[in-house]
Amino acid sequence: MIPKRIERLRNEMSLNGIDYYIIPTSDFHSSEYVSDFFKCREYMSGFTGSAGTMVISASEAILWTDGRYFIQAEEQLKDTGIKLYKSGNKGVPTISEYLKDNIGDGALKIGFDGRVMDISFVKRIEEKVPNAVIVSDLDLVGRIWEDRPALPANDIYVFPEEYTGENAVNKLFDVVRRMREDGCSCHVISSLDDIAWLLNLRGSDVKCNPVFLSYLFIAEENTVLFCQRNCLKSDTKKYLDDIGVECRDYNDIYSYCDLRFGAAPKGKNKQKILLDPDTVNYSLYKAFSGYFEPVLDTNPSTAKKAQKNETELGHLRSANVTDGIAMVKFLKWLDEYKKDPSAKKITELGAADMLLKFRMESPDFKDISFETIAAYGYHGAIVHYEPDEKSDIPVEHESFLLVDSGAQYLKGTTDITRTIAMGDVTYEMKKHYTAVLKGMLDLASAVFPAGTAGANLDILARGPLWQMYKDYNHGTGHGIGFFLNVHEGPQNINWKIGKRFGNTTPIEPGMVTSDEPGFYLEGQYGIRIENDIAAVKKCENEYDSFLGFEILTLAPIDLSPVLFEDMSPDEIKALDTYHKMVYDRLSPYLDNETARWLKEYIKH
Repeated sequence: MIPKRIERLRNEMSLNGIDYYIIPTSDFHSSEYVSDFFKCREYMSGFTGSAGTMVISASEAILWTDGRYFIQAEEQLKDTGIKLYKSGNKGVPTISEYLKDNIGDGALKIGFDGRVMDISFVKRIEEKVPNAVIVSDLDLVGRIWEDRPALPANDIYVFPEEYTGENAVNKLFDVVRRMREDGCSCHVISSLDDIAWLLNLRGSDVKCNPVFLSYLFIAEENTVLFCQRNCLKSDTKKYLDDIGVECRDYNDIYSYCDLRFGAAPKGKNKQKILLDPDTVNYSLYKAFSGYFEPVLDTNPSTAKKAQKNETELGHLRSANVTDGIAMVKFLKWLDEYKKDPSAKKITELGAADMLLKFRMESPDFKDISFETIAAYGYHGAIVHYEPDEKSDIPVEHESFLLVDSGAQYLKGTTDITRTIAMGDVTYEMKKHYTAVLKGMLDLASAVFPAGTAGANLDILARGPLWQMYKDYNHGTGHGIGFFLNVHEGPQNINWKIGKRFGNTTPIEPGMVTSDEPGFYLEGQYGIRIENDIAAVKKCENEYDSFLGFEILTLAPIDLSPVLFEDMSPDEIKALDTYHKMVYDRLSPYLDNETARWLKEYIKH
């Protein structure tokens, strides 16, 4: 099936004179997770991971993906004829380097759909292969995808200020102020989470992410939302009218300049427009750069969105109580299964379904925040493994079960991982588990001066594993949205400076980030322990302003695989303090039996 699709695409490439065709994992908004309509790379490769880019030529088909997906990609690309390039590994070229090596000084044609390629990506290609001819208006996959799903079009609704803590008018005013500081008269936003946050709106056009397909044009004199207007109910229309936002059809964004300004200005008469090069697509860049001088910089809204206000933080604490109750019930259910060898076997999917059932008991639950990773045994080594009917295996009474999951509540977004020993595990497994736990606790306990970035902090989480000459091939922390995307910027925690966008962004008070070190032994098991942490100001003195973290996640950690002799007194104290907080915060909402179980579970 996959080889035939590649053959058909090559025929289309030949008809259009294209030598290299690029297929990213993206939608028109540079989203990490995309709706089925946009899964062109998955359609062409069979690889289902959330990150990866294909390059197809007459002689080669190559997929680039990152360390979270190396094992999964190797399995899913078997017998397809597609080569796997492991991004970030020694000797593996980037896509632009590959094109440079293969095209050289030639004038070959590189094609892609400019609506799914961000400006930065294309600029890197233009820099590396300046003589290549760029053809950016070709959706060749769309031409061969006969049963392509429809573009999602779901209701857009108002997210009340009682949750957001700030109205949309103030947020928009702040963006206009930042535009002026950059000398820009207008700004186009393409990233769906920024638009939803700015306007205090939510939707459901992307699974697990409460966003809606849209673009936003902001000028000093007006704001225009480009969306599927049939998705706007009467109350949402009235709300947008009241805050002074005009609505136009989703695809009108590409012709908006022609409609509004007529002929493009010539010479040096262009005003400046602010565009985020990592989220605005190349087709939009071309459409607006004819009328404006682009200023390429990160959306002003991105940094402010990351710093949760006191209203949002208060709701997040409440959401994590709700989520913690579900997690305690789930872990108790697993513990009872673990202690009963005669119990009917559960499977990975069965575990995921049970966790969903416990979460759905809360009326505040809206959705999961990403597809649940319930990975038993050797599946745990596949970092972003998701069980399905083909891969689903029984959870036996041995090895580890890794469960990485999250939920969307009106009061916030959660992301939590627990690894549970389902029976006796080896001393080596306990060593690795304890090292991961130590790293998670050490990062959560950090105190650091203002201006410290994620790259500076990562050694705390990885240190215990590095001391063993071990590591893990994913970031330690990512930003988390507020009833929005489970992954958001601009901050993250990763030591790889220059390879990881955002890891040199200073950690600011109010930023919520995951703390999730791990260890993975291919073909055997995986370990990851994750809490969500909020940056808080600790003190200010003659030396500096110092920050630390408040742990938001509330769920017990399995102590059965812990080697306490490997832990320092401070680490043991941090663990016990955390478990006391979990018990104190959750036990009032648990029945007596579950509260007693929790109290016993956290003893050592």
